[in-house]
Amino acid sequence: MFRHEVVEKAPEGFAPRRIVGVDVHFSRDGATAFAAAVRLGGQLELEESVQAAEPARFPYRTGFLSFREVPVALAALARLAEPPELVLVDGQGLAHPRRFGFACHLGVLLDLPTIGVAKSRLLGRFAEPGPAAGDWSPLEDKGEIVGAVLRSKAACRPLFVSIGHKIDLATAITLVQATVARHRLPEPTRLADHLSRAHT
Repeated sequence: MFRHEVVEKAPEGFAPRRIVGVDVHFSRDGATAFAAAVRLGGQLELEESVQAAEPARFPYRTGFLSFREVPVALAALARLAEPPELVLVDGQGLAHPRRFGFACHLGVLLDLPTIGVAKSRLLGRFAEPGPAAGDWSPLEDKGEIVGAVLRSKAACRPLFVSIGHKIDLATAITLVQATVARHRLPEPTRLADHLSRAHT
């Protein structure tokens, strides 16, 4: 799987209703991976949550973390009653040294629209976005725009949004901002983060 497999365009008339957040954490010894998938409704209400745990079969290697995360994330997503229409991942998409982070890897395997929403920058340069919620600036690396630096809440540290699969950056920014409620993080990934940490 490579960057050329990533589709950088949302489906025609894309208006997802089943939005799922996914996050993965590991046991302290790194031997076990825990994943959570959380599905929210149109008013950002919790509709379903599932968990999965599996042995971490791929060794830790810088830049290849998705190979450790994807198997257990797929296991969690498979437990949902209905397949998601959009997946938000706590991690990177194109904003990755190989332009193929966790969100891309998972999106291509699922063949679903996927967005990476990271709490911190992995690479690239950017100008600080404006102070208001929804303000953003491009994240650039080696002359290429690889994501957006989004101020999801006023006076909060920005998020790093990047394409995973079957999405364009403008649509990704709009959808991420639409899933933000009282907290800095989008509700789907915020809740998935809490749930995936339950066993770590």
